[in-house]
Amino acid sequence: MDAKGSIDHLANPEQVQKAILLYSGGLDTSCMVKWIQEQYDAEVVALTLDLGQPDVDLDRAKQKALDLGATEAYVEDAKHEFADDYVAKAIKANAMYQGQYPLSTAIARYLVCKKAVEIAEQENADAIAHGATGKGNDQVRFESGILSLDPEIEVLAPVREWSMTRDAEIEYAESKGIDVEADEESPYSTDENLWGKSSECGPLDDPASEPPKDVFQFVTPPEEAPSEPQHVDIGFRKGVPVSLNGDEKMLYELVQELNSIAAEHGVGIIDTVEDRVVGLKSREVYECPGATTLIKAHSDLEKFCSTKHENKLKQKHDREWAEMAYNGLWFDPVTEHIEGFIDSMNQNVTGSVEVKLYKGKAAVVSRESKNALYDKKLASYEKGETFNQEASPGFIQLHSLQTKLSNRVND
Repeated sequence: MDAKGSIDHLANPEQVQKAILLYSGGLDTSCMVKWIQEQYDAEVVALTLDLGQPDVDLDRAKQKALDLGATEAYVEDAKHEFADDYVAKAIKANAMYQGQYPLSTAIARYLVCKKAVEIAEQENADAIAHGATGKGNDQVRFESGILSLDPEIEVLAPVREWSMTRDAEIEYAESKGIDVEADEESPYSTDENLWGKSSECGPLDDPASEPPKDVFQFVTPPEEAPSEPQHVDIGFRKGVPVSLNGDEKMLYELVQELNSIAAEHGVGIIDTVEDRVVGLKSREVYECPGATTLIKAHSDLEKFCSTKHENKLKQKHDREWAEMAYNGLWFDPVTEHIEGFIDSMNQNVTGSVEVKLYKGKAAVVSRESKNALYDKKLASYEKGETFNQEASPGFIQLHSLQTKLSNRVND
């Protein structure tokens, strides 16, 4: 039995009459329009989402899909939904996979899954096709997400099936009359949305080499950033950013504006080797200026408004949430349970944070909140302080009791 026959969610050619293609307009998905038509003799419906990716002509992508033979091409503006239902959760969870990656590409995949399943039902489609490779994380996110929402749908993964090299893919595209923008002179594989940009492949495959400057299309290299810092004031309500420099904004608008400001100051460049879901280590370069700044600000305010014990437990839940989101388990019940605690913790995270942006760094320099657990009279060493220092010796005696006993026994 072949691989497709042994895995029940992978489609066989005779089972597919119509497929929803997750279409970006790039080399892979453009080739897939033709490939699905040829290999499966199936109708192709393209789906493209506006997730706030800059400098992308979505109308052109739609027309390109239709020109390649797609019978329909949907382009949906999902910026608002992405920000409110996905980015907001990442902010409240201080989401940084392995302490570095803000999950920009990862969390967007689940909204794509949701929209794809909706369109598949609307179009009465048999399958959903994605352009992820067999080495990457996105195959896990797409297929786990799609099947969690619709266990009966079939999945196509043409890039995983055809096993074409990049050169062979370009040759295939040219033979089919597909406009090829990517070539051997621009070797990076990239993904962009409101929450950041990811880049891999080409020179980045060598983790011993510094990333070439041409990989950075969004964030100014820190050494070229302005010589004067810029301060931004971010207002939060229940853990979600609601204002920038005193102006109330929709979340997606706030992120977009902060992206531009922080990027100019070199903030948000991340060069990391991370552990992929499939077990490989991968060198990734991210440009996430707004995400880096907002998570830094939120984390500081949250700590300011929460008890020591809440903060300790929250860090564990944040790490677990990031793992679940990275590993394709967005729709798992555990993720929802973790979010219940995260939402509860954020009920008091209301206030403002001032961040200084300078030469690649986002540094919190002030914070204010009516819910702060900081008491100046208790903390101060100045006249008027109210902390009873005479209580400290008894506390120290009890606090160190077991340590003293253990050292005495083991002496």
